[in-house]
Amino acid sequence: MKIHVWLSLAMASTVLAAAPAPAQEAAKSYPSRPIRLIVPNTAGSAVDTLSRIVANELSHTIGQQIVIDNRAGAGGIIGMEIAKDANPDGYTLISATTAASTIARLLQKKARFHPVNDYDYVAQYALTLNVLVVNPSLPIKSTRELIDYGKSGKSPFNMASAGAGSQSHLAGAYFQQQAGLNSLHVPYKGGGPSSASVVANESQWTLIPAPAAMVHVNAKRMRAIAHTLPKPTALLPGIPPIADTIPGFDYSGWMGFFLPKGTPKAVNDKIRAAVVKAMNAPAVKKGMAIQATEIVIQGPAVFRKVVQESMVTNEKLVKSLGLTAN
Repeated sequence: MKIHVWLSLAMASTVLAAAPAPAQEAAKSYPSRPIRLIVPNTAGSAVDTLSRIVANELSHTIGQQIVIDNRAGAGGIIGMEIAKDANPDGYTLISATTAASTIARLLQKKARFHPVNDYDYVAQYALTLNVLVVNPSLPIKSTRELIDYGKSGKSPFNMASAGAGSQSHLAGAYFQQQAGLNSLHVPYKGGGPSSASVVANESQWTLIPAPAAMVHVNAKRMRAIAHTLPKPTALLPGIPPIADTIPGFDYSGWMGFFLPKGTPKAVNDKIRAAVVKAMNAPAVKKGMAIQATEIVIQGPAVFRKVVQESMVTNEKLVKSLGLTAN
């Protein structure tokens, strides 16, 4: 009996070793159909705009159509949870961002995901700076003038954001803390409505990702007065850093791609190679520059470290601001 069992196990091991691994076979033919890219934000938002710039080129480099699936809600948590629960076969990607991946889960009690533990990492591809903008009818042309205006007691003086837990929410709250301001926070359902409120002067100012700001700034519907990188940038000539007025101020975000946990490594590797190729394409470089977004490519290990550090930084910031989970 013992010999029979040993022989059976040995034969089974030989058969398994000889059989081609299903994951490896799947990777050889991948991708054989369109790939869904979940964007946890509304259409027209900064995240959506950047995702589409990359997705258009990625469709060419990977050889299949990238289909955008906007799943906004709860600061990005809805999209993150849908991606977490998706089949890990490489046909669902997620546009991962600072706001949806790290900030929103700090401000929502029922988030069912952990950004470090529940996904496979593909690559970081961008650094997203924020731009301080005001309605152009206001007599405000600098950070100092915005601070002085806010402290003068003039009303209304509302700060718009893309919603509780959004990058614009935390960036604006941090700015108020550092500037000693007390501006009414008006959360909207997404970056589009938030920006529209400043254009209409329903809200007087906001601190939003550059892609959401510059389309309105270039059309003179908003006035850009500063940005959140610690030093001047060629992406925004003539627009100074907030740090010129508030020393040490630095608050920007990141973007990259996650996959559902358990996606075959060979598939992940194919996607990453296609992403790197796409980010080097002239059309993507031009598109990102127009959106005042820096291309920063980091592999899975470094990207995971970026997210871990982002979690620590934003948790400290949320606590210092006294923000509580909903």
